[in-house]
Amino acid sequence: MKGRRAVDAFRDAFGHLGRAKARHAVSLAVLILSFLMSGLFLSLSNNLRGRARELFQDVAIVVYLKSDASADERRLVEDQVRRSPLIASLRTVEPEEAKGRFLTEFPDLKEILENLGRNPLPASLEATLRDPESPGGPIASFMNEIRTLGGVDEVRFNRAWSDRIRALGRLSDAIGLVVGGLLILVSIIVVSGAVRLNILGRRQEIDILRLVGATNGYIRVPFLLEGTILGVAGGLLAVALVALAVRLFPLYLGSSLGALQELLGFRALSVLQAVGLAGGGGIAGLIGSLAALGRVFRT
Repeated sequence: MKGRRAVDAFRDAFGHLGRAKARHAVSLAVLILSFLMSGLFLSLSNNLRGRARELFQDVAIVVYLKSDASADERRLVEDQVRRSPLIASLRTVEPEEAKGRFLTEFPDLKEILENLGRNPLPASLEATLRDPESPGGPIASFMNEIRTLGGVDEVRFNRAWSDRIRALGRLSDAIGLVVGGLLILVSIIVVSGAVRLNILGRRQEIDILRLVGATNGYIRVPFLLEGTILGVAGGLLAVALVALAVRLFPLYLGSSLGALQELLGFRALSVLQAVGLAGGGGIAGLIGSLAALGRVFRT
């Protein structure tokens, strides 16, 4: 008996959606836009967090050597760096290798480098840390000590870039939460209006159902399902559009960003995020239906 009621409720809900196609099309479009914006910000955050993790794996102190540094000066710097308890390993990067890396990471800047007529990139020492999350104080003291050695031009610590990209990821999450939240609120209002108009349009039918003994729950469930189905559909379509954007963005827009593509690109949503968007759509639709029923029905 309960199974039969559930089937009837879903049949009535899909019937409601079919009768008011224009209204529900507008509601669906607003839902898709709302969750698409949230999904795109999540996708951007995924990319930023991924890039931060990749950089964090390569955290190193880089000692740039002067072009006129003597062999003895280089040897002294290497020995001093190796003796530090903070350092796990050390490797030398010659100017040609540095140039090759630069051209691999920034192919768009190849002409600029070639126009210089010489290789401006210096030799360097890359020192990886035993603990990439070491406190900043000892690292800063070590870097200041290395800077005083002859033959050293500059000392840099690339963990700062990882920290900045992580901060951008958190900012993207915050913006997505605010923008997505506002749009989802609008979508709830739109769904509520569509369901309310549908209820008012079937007021006579509802009165007849009451006269023959139908309970409020029996009457309300199809309208609740109407908004929920609409919301889930909007969330799922938004997930599909985000997946499409992840694939198409590098092909049509990514190349125009050049080196910024690594930061401003999109990365696929996780299963949990995709389920969250679809479920969030269902919840938004359900809330909209509840709001409409609360305004029309009096218990």
